[in-house]
Amino acid sequence: MDLTGREIVLGVTGGIAAYKSADLVSRLRHLGAKVSVIMTKNATEFVAPLTFQTLSANQVTVDTFQAPEYWNVEHVALAKRAEIFVIAPATANILAKMAYGIADDMLSTTVLATKAPVLVAPAMNTGMWTAEATRENVALLRRRGVHFVGPGNGILACGDTGDGRMSEPVDIVAAIDSILHPRKDLEGKKVLVTAGATRERLDPVRFLTNDSSGKMGFALVEAARDRGAEVTLVKGSTTAAVPEAVRVVPIESTEDLLRVMEVEAPNQDIVIQAAAPADYRPEEVSTRKIKKQKGEEFLLRLVETPDVAKAIGAKKREGQIFVGFAAETDHLIEHAEAKLAKKGLDMIVANDVTQPGAGFGVDTNIATLITREGKIECPLQTKRELAEEILDQVLKIQKP
Repeated sequence: MDLTGREIVLGVTGGIAAYKSADLVSRLRHLGAKVSVIMTKNATEFVAPLTFQTLSANQVTVDTFQAPEYWNVEHVALAKRAEIFVIAPATANILAKMAYGIADDMLSTTVLATKAPVLVAPAMNTGMWTAEATRENVALLRRRGVHFVGPGNGILACGDTGDGRMSEPVDIVAAIDSILHPRKDLEGKKVLVTAGATRERLDPVRFLTNDSSGKMGFALVEAARDRGAEVTLVKGSTTAAVPEAVRVVPIESTEDLLRVMEVEAPNQDIVIQAAAPADYRPEEVSTRKIKKQKGEEFLLRLVETPDVAKAIGAKKREGQIFVGFAAETDHLIEHAEAKLAKKGLDMIVANDVTQPGAGFGVDTNIATLITREGKIECPLQTKRELAEEILDQVLKIQKP
């Protein structure tokens, strides 16, 4: 990744996530970018302008009207200078201003004036992010071509857990790079990605499932979409924010997954099964809520679910690439290589979920990519970075 000499304008709005923007500036500078920072008045309550001035080696423009002559020139100058305009964190307030063309401070005026691509990294309370007004504003901005990165899912500053967490600086940098250096090497390709966990019903209120958040699958969806592919997402139970601008097919159980895959997979050029389907389901599903048995043992009889990967691998058409995942706790490579051969896969992504940073629900991963030609070790990195590496290897498999 090289951003040498690229002019980036960063808008920082008033939110606790503003502290992450200091790291973002540092990362961009290390990649050679020239960074100009605009702060709203509220943002200065969280991080001092001197912090950004020191990190960017540029004067920070703050939301003030004390020198209107300078302000009138500067907002136009920054708007013209930007090769990409980034707002991180982006509050619900700035999204609303952008949606309706309100220009009542330095940041909103400058972003309205720019002709550069705009990337926003939302950060707000879950209730604000999911509010109908915010959703409509986001949809309107997307239609106008504004790019979004995140928000992520996690514990928020208010103590709530849910969508609204600002994306990590490394993911924002990756999004900036993909906009400035667009890769369209999957243009014309159809890519299907499965993500999340299946649910196997026990009764109307209970089910068996696992800890899969969908983050790895969603990273693959976003990477493939950004590289020009026509993407179908087959989505089970997830906690991460669902990627925009792709076709989504929801499923619940492993049998649902099999039925959908039998219909969808044959039409795809690349199939990546990142979902975590259950290996077992209850033999019988109660139509009523199961009650306690007055101290007696309750025995649950389980039966195997269909092996979706094996079924799809057996019907893989010529030229189609099929990628699977092996989330293991022991004998990682041995188990993964066995799955590669048994299930008709072209590549398998093996990861030990007991390693710190490689388990469910986190934004990073550690993996070994295994093909019939060999292995590629992927050390600790973000799931988006791993997704890009997986797609790079898929394209190599496709070459004659």
